[in-house]
Amino acid sequence: MTSQQIPIAGHPDLTELRSRYEHIAETPIAQAAYGLMVLAGLYVALSPWIVGFAGMSPLAINNLIIGLTVAGLAVGYASAFGRLHGVAWLVPVLGVWTIIAEWVMSGAVATMPIVISNVVSGAIVVLLGIAAAGLILQHR
Repeated sequence: MTSQQIPIAGHPDLTELRSRYEHIAETPIAQAAYGLMVLAGLYVALSPWIVGFAGMSPLAINNLIIGLTVAGLAVGYASAFGRLHGVAWLVPVLGVWTIIAEWVMSGAVATMPIVISNVVSGAIVVLLGIAAAGLILQHR
């Protein structure tokens, strides 16, 4: 008696799970969350030049990297959520880092416009990340 070995990539359960996550990503709520997440990430990336702290290079570079990462993850979630759902926890963590970065990083000067910009944009990123992760839990 021999059993046929099915490769894990073609396993029916895995295929069904991926299609379920792709279905979640196609809902209007998910698309709105990912679109807003892209905009929030782009704002975080451009905030040093919008708010005017581009001269403070450690924080400006931090915001640029974090913002582009959030925007890239949001685009990835929108296009391949079935493969990226495992890192949905990362966006809220990046939002928390955006909130506390001006106090944690050495060489960063926390003025009121910088604090307001990073706290508000970081909180928005956290909320959108939780919403994206909540979509997964809602459909389990």
